[in-house]
Amino acid sequence: MADDLVAHQVAVIAAIGGAPAALAAKAATSTIPIVFVLGADPIRLGLVDSLNRPGGNITGIAFLNVTLEAKRLELLREMVPTASLIGMLVNPNNPQSEVQLHDVQEAARAVGQQVFFLSASTKNDLETAVAAFVEKRAGALMIGADTFFLSTAARLMALIARHAIPVIFPVREQVEMGGLMSYGANLADAYRQTGVYTGRVLKGAKPADLPVVQSTKFELVINLKTAKALGLTVPLILQMTADEVIE
Repeated sequence: MADDLVAHQVAVIAAIGGAPAALAAKAATSTIPIVFVLGADPIRLGLVDSLNRPGGNITGIAFLNVTLEAKRLELLREMVPTASLIGMLVNPNNPQSEVQLHDVQEAARAVGQQVFFLSASTKNDLETAVAAFVEKRAGALMIGADTFFLSTAARLMALIARHAIPVIFPVREQVEMGGLMSYGANLADAYRQTGVYTGRVLKGAKPADLPVVQSTKFELVINLKTAKALGLTVPLILQMTADEVIE
């Protein structure tokens, strides 16, 4: 798809599909301007030389959701303190999946929490992964930060609801769909910022001169209706610190 855009000689490529889209665009052209949006570290991925001076033909928005997995584990443990075993769903095709696994393993080891990992990279994998989670009788589930899980949200949410699983997500959109809770950057704002940068490039700005924008605000969203349906009492401290409580 990136090669096709290059063949059409587009003025700019907005790579909004996370790390896979940004890496594909970068591999396809070194001349057409690229504006990415992703939840990982663009330096670690080799997309830019530095955040302040990206260099080359690429810049964008980094909302760093991948780096928040340890915090999500902490919040999920507060919400479901009885969960002696917690699962985490990741996409093995995501270049950042190893970072996610490492961060969660380290955080879990520090507090003596048992965790296990499930993989899914296709729609059919989702049902298999959720079935494996249920078989282990785990108490709660984390969804890794990955655009695949957002693009398949309807199917994933249906599986989670069917088995009444307490889940923490990386973005609020899945909580608005009925998920229990989320912690992460505001995805809508990240996309808006991507549009602003794309507009600046179309007006003549060079990506090399546009610093990578980093998210500085992360939001905790809790769905009280879902918590009640799951038989959970939301701790007062979580209700007080939440940026939004959906009733």
